[in-house]
Amino acid sequence: MRPLSTKLAAIAPSATIEITEKARRMQAAGTDVISLSIGEPDFPTPAHITEACIDALRRGETHYAPGKGIPELVKAVAEKIEQENRIPCTADQVIVGCGAKDSIYEACEAVLSPGAEAIILDPSWVSYEPCVQIAGGTAVHHPLNDETFQVDDSLLEKVTNKTRMIIINTPSNPSGAILSRESLQLVADICQDHDLIALSDEIYEKLIYGKTHLSIGSFPGMEERTITVNGFSKAYAMTGWRLGYAVSSKEIIGYMNKVQQHTISHPTTFAMYGGVAALKDPQSCIEEMRAEFEKRRAFVLKKMEEMGLSYAPADGAFYAYVKVEGNDADVANKWLEKGHVAVTHGSAFNHPGWIRVSYAASMDRLEEAMRRISAVL
Repeated sequence: MRPLSTKLAAIAPSATIEITEKARRMQAAGTDVISLSIGEPDFPTPAHITEACIDALRRGETHYAPGKGIPELVKAVAEKIEQENRIPCTADQVIVGCGAKDSIYEACEAVLSPGAEAIILDPSWVSYEPCVQIAGGTAVHHPLNDETFQVDDSLLEKVTNKTRMIIINTPSNPSGAILSRESLQLVADICQDHDLIALSDEIYEKLIYGKTHLSIGSFPGMEERTITVNGFSKAYAMTGWRLGYAVSSKEIIGYMNKVQQHTISHPTTFAMYGGVAALKDPQSCIEEMRAEFEKRRAFVLKKMEEMGLSYAPADGAFYAYVKVEGNDADVANKWLEKGHVAVTHGSAFNHPGWIRVSYAASMDRLEEAMRRISAVL
């Protein structure tokens, strides 16, 4: 048999999924493992969203839909982006995909020619680099400040004549840090000065504690050169629905639609009606989850301090990103094998020496997890 794709052979599997699968294997073997390794809310999808999907099924919404999404959802996204994110947006600037990850991949395909460079700010989510690589581009990593997790002028050093895109994520997975207005303005200035595209992953925008979310696409001069990606997985506890979206210029969305037409065709038809309910109905469900995450955050951060562990600014998402001594992969493995707590090592996010702890678990499980980690340290 001839060799398979050399491009895909060079791409590592998702570290977060691998760790979660290892924890599940241990659980299947009878070990009580507390999994704090994956980015998934532990809440059920709000009932009114589920009911909207069920109603769509009963109406027979089980056939092909428009490639960029059903009109009701596309319109709802455009309205949300204009009202909440302050980005001018019409329906033809929206594309709905199978999760935010799908939209990120399509954006990379739309923007990056073979050999083009995309700058990724580290620590960074595990799938940015593979999406760039699968699209034929080259990932260029740039470390954020280890104390503030903000952008500074050193970012300019990574810009070359091959650079086409800068990928940002605020609030951040894995760190939970939120990029300040100053950091976003610096990225915006670089994009405008060097004719670059900003890909802004804002999937955690609703889960913020004491800060304010800013969309770089709302900055002067950035409307046409920003791809804003978001979705329903985190804010509405809809991870399994696989529903996300992107907003950008008509030209970029047109290119993304070409990818979508020849891959997924469109998201699952009846699921999109759940997305409409999520955006159009009262948003109290988000605040209920956010408030509970905030309580858990305070508890976990306090326990980390008691253990003598320092952490990144945890202003958003549902992660405590803590600094550890020694090899972070070994530390994570020790916590799993001896403490039976699954976490993700920072090397998975191109940031050795750190551990990502998700607090998307019940308070009872978090209390037990903190006790186990303390016993292992």
